[in-house]
Amino acid sequence: MTRDANEPARGEQRRLSRRTVLTTMGAVPVLTVAVSVVGAGEAAAATANINPSAPRQTIRGFGAMAHAAWIGDLTATQRDTAFGAGEGRLGFSLLRIPVGENRSDWSRDLATAKRAVELGATVFASPWNPPASMVETFNRNGQTNAKRLRYSSYGAYATHLNDFTTYMRDNGVNLYAISVQNEPDYAAEWTWWTAAELVRFLRENAGAISTRVIAPESFQYIKSLSDPILNDATALANTDIIGAHLYGTSYANFPYPLFTQKGAGKELWMTEVYYPNSNANSGDAWPEALDVGEHMHRAMVDAGFQAYVWWYLRRSYGPMREDGQISKRGAMMAHFARFVRPGYTRVDATANPASNVYVSAYRGGDTLVIVAVNKNTSPVSQQFTLSNTAASGSVANWLTDASRTVSPQAALTMANGAVTATLPARSVTTFVTSISGGTSTPTPTLTATPTPTASVGTGARVTYTMSTWNNGFTAAISITNTGASTINGWTLAFTLPSGQSITSGWNAAYSPSSGQVSAVNAGHNGTLAPGATVEIGFQATHTGNTAEPAAFTLNGIPCTVA
Repeated sequence: MTRDANEPARGEQRRLSRRTVLTTMGAVPVLTVAVSVVGAGEAAAATANINPSAPRQTIRGFGAMAHAAWIGDLTATQRDTAFGAGEGRLGFSLLRIPVGENRSDWSRDLATAKRAVELGATVFASPWNPPASMVETFNRNGQTNAKRLRYSSYGAYATHLNDFTTYMRDNGVNLYAISVQNEPDYAAEWTWWTAAELVRFLRENAGAISTRVIAPESFQYIKSLSDPILNDATALANTDIIGAHLYGTSYANFPYPLFTQKGAGKELWMTEVYYPNSNANSGDAWPEALDVGEHMHRAMVDAGFQAYVWWYLRRSYGPMREDGQISKRGAMMAHFARFVRPGYTRVDATANPASNVYVSAYRGGDTLVIVAVNKNTSPVSQQFTLSNTAASGSVANWLTDASRTVSPQAALTMANGAVTATLPARSVTTFVTSISGGTSTPTPTLTATPTPTASVGTGARVTYTMSTWNNGFTAAISITNTGASTINGWTLAFTLPSGQSITSGWNAAYSPSSGQVSAVNAGHNGTLAPGATVEIGFQATHTGNTAEPAAFTLNGIPCTVA
């Protein structure tokens, strides 16, 4: 994405003309409506069936871009609004920052990145250009000043990306990942890359980068840029995240069968968009903002993305207005971001129980989150039925419509795994409950699960990455099966240093919360084929000691620590 804002005005106008949104995304199938007794003016939708035991993708988070060099930095209050998870906050758990081509620019976004980390967010970065000394110009379809990275500078460019990673780490921000190039296929104002050039860099140089690598970040999720990566074993081995932007991408092009076929162990992120595709419109335009809710639903359900990242975080058309207040578009994002936390897993749900009604569901431990979008001009009576549970208890819920913005509503009651709710006209509602009964909170829980029958395995490699703040930290753990046989069921054991205590976790059951900890696989990730990797993690408190565990064992066998 090019810069916009108040510097030069042509940026806004240029982007409006060059990225025309596809306003027709295809007809939504109309399902047969099951009629029951409902309130006056309410339609009744088919039951939305949700199976908490049928996992789909693990969610990394929701967030946006900060770019102080182009539009100024966030204020301290705005940082807390963006990354705090309480009432009146966006609850963002991802922050994207730029990789400046000049080292002197690297500190511009540091303050916001550090505060985001303190509030539990994950930070990643994307470059627009390599250092000027590494770039050459060429004629690209009549653009005589087109830029590309010289092949002789590929190694130096990998060092540049690694140096940025090291700089951020030395200043308190452990980057989760770094991209090779922002929008290499729409780069009239920055650096072009072909698919072949990306594959060559990934094959020969990306392995030297000390954090996860993102590619290709196509501006329109053009598969011809990412297919060659998935089809090249060496390039794919050096790529951790397939990243994409969704400017004008039709819903029909959201699914990615080749990634499903070949992307095992890799992540799939949507790393930039604003939608609807017109920054002349206000972020508070209603009911236009509902389009964001549907877009996020489609990105999670149709595309299977694990991350959803907006363009500028603070902008007139973005999730936060220039005055620091949450916009209606921001409310759409908060309905996901505040309640669907990193490490939660999307679970199977009836996606479209009625025309213009979109439902997705997510599980974190015993917490179940349902996000329901009703784009109809009248209310809909919607029943939600949970498979494989007869849980009963309170269902907390939050609502956004024309007059309310992520507003907490009176609790509903679930009985025997079923609850019926009225979805107001043109609204988004988030429901949070516990599948074990009782009232739940929108945070992961430390739920013990039976230890599976496990094959011992022959060896594993563990990567342990901490992001710390004054009295807490998150730990991301990668476990790779380095043996020659499949591991069926695993327990990772380690000792937390004194003063550290786990408060929540994902993709494993942790017990106890301090001292000698065992992390037992979840139901969906217990099988580790040779060479396969599983990602788990937890959030914890500390009393000043931020040391890492000294050693790990997997099923009793010592691990190599990377």
